[in-house]
Amino acid sequence: MNNLENPNGVYLELIQQLIEKTATVKQGGGEQRIAKEHEKGKLTARERIGYLLDKGNDFLEIGLFAADGMYQEEGGCPSAGVVAGIGQVSGRMCVIVANDATVKAGAWFPMTAKKNLRAQEIAMENRLPIIYLVDSAGVFLPMQNEIFPDKEHFGRQFRNNAKMSSMGIVQVAAIMGSCVAGGAYLPIMSDEALIVDKTGSIFLAGSYLVKAAIGENVDNETLGGATTHCEISGVTDNKYESDEECLDAIKRIFDTLGTTERAGFDRKTPQSPAVASEKVFEIFPVDRAKPYDMHQVLETLVDAGSFDEYKPSYGQTLVCGTARIDGWAVGMLANQRKMVKTKKGEVQMGGVIYSDSADKAARFIMNCNQRKIPLVFIQDVSGFMVGSRAEHGGIIKDGAKMVNAMANAVVPKFTVIIGNSYGAGNYAMCGKAYDPRLIFSWPTAQMAVMSGASAAKTLLQIKVASLKKEGKKITPEDEAQLLKEITEKYEEELSPYYAAARLWVDAVVSPLETRGMISTGIEAANHAPIKDRFNVGVIQT
Repeated sequence: MNNLENPNGVYLELIQQLIEKTATVKQGGGEQRIAKEHEKGKLTARERIGYLLDKGNDFLEIGLFAADGMYQEEGGCPSAGVVAGIGQVSGRMCVIVANDATVKAGAWFPMTAKKNLRAQEIAMENRLPIIYLVDSAGVFLPMQNEIFPDKEHFGRQFRNNAKMSSMGIVQVAAIMGSCVAGGAYLPIMSDEALIVDKTGSIFLAGSYLVKAAIGENVDNETLGGATTHCEISGVTDNKYESDEECLDAIKRIFDTLGTTERAGFDRKTPQSPAVASEKVFEIFPVDRAKPYDMHQVLETLVDAGSFDEYKPSYGQTLVCGTARIDGWAVGMLANQRKMVKTKKGEVQMGGVIYSDSADKAARFIMNCNQRKIPLVFIQDVSGFMVGSRAEHGGIIKDGAKMVNAMANAVVPKFTVIIGNSYGAGNYAMCGKAYDPRLIFSWPTAQMAVMSGASAAKTLLQIKVASLKKEGKKITPEDEAQLLKEITEKYEEELSPYYAAARLWVDAVVSPLETRGMISTGIEAANHAPIKDRFNVGVIQT
């Protein structure tokens, strides 16, 4: 990657930043904490996952940058203290969730709960088996009010345990460290619960709390160790002498799983793109003010010769068409970023959704649902067109039609944000609120209600007006300083890492990883047959 030729070098800096941030986050709680786990005879969360995975199969990690830059007053919480993603175990695609005991002893922060729920959501949507590798001290008590009682908080995972069981989704849990209080229900609500002797323990209340609550003196091993639960209570199914033995048992379980029904998405022999993927660094400008032809970007993503454009001369600010990615048939919707001219002589701005492009997109989405083709959205969108001409032309009506068709799509949707993702454009192009099976950002992405420059000026006007109401005199120098401060804060919030920290996107990825991630996502989605009928309900015409 360091050998890539890039005229301005900015891409290399962005990719290098991604590489360095990835390496840092994967260290979890740091080398000393990792060494302490090894001293106990335990593997780390990432080592456990690596041991489980089939050799030669990649792990599509979800939420690597979850909680990035958050909880600094608590010392930080890299990856939200849990590692999650999609991989292959004994030839079966599955979701794996592993508490990282090197980060605050695997304690649950608010973002830990959100990330665990996202992993369960992926398993449920794609009907994938799920493996839980449990090693957690329980809820991080100083923040219990942000994680305990609400619908999308800690308890939702146990509801999901029950729902997945009723759906026939296989759940296997291994207790490989602490498993305390309410968290004890997660492995025991799974189909099979394994435990590692001497290092694994599970109880509703530890020895100190038992002493305080009922005055009983008992050690943790007697209270809830492997022998207790495998030979006395029957809470766990089998115990193992080491992490490796326990993980081997999971492999054997997965080796016996029967095959399941497939969705039947079409796949042919994969072909490399017509334009080498590395060329995207020359085609796609880092400077978001510069125009470019989205067709050229697509040529670096789709299989050579596979793109069949839909209505190429109509609604040109949205490029739509069927193609193949790594052999999989897909329907592509991508924002065109160069200026285009309609047959009526109207000049349309790149990155903006107009009435004709929204109308085209709605029809194309409906066609893909009719033909059972997964949808891929490539976002570089500034929003919908504004002004009297657009309003008189019914832009809201046409935008609503596009959103309706996209929101009701029954085929799986995947979203890649490569540049701008602003306002209602984010929604129409299948932002997180619209249930994409996976959503990724390139390091060049920005997500917000509007661009940094526009937002900063608007916020400045509000701030100045507020200060003037208080009777304060604002000089031009004061305004300049305020604008600088507002701009810096807003620009930080535009960062793809800011979005990834809050799980608005599943990952920040290099452009070179995009094809593989979409392919893995469709392979996962193929495990879930489409049962619902496509129905848009009442649609604006």
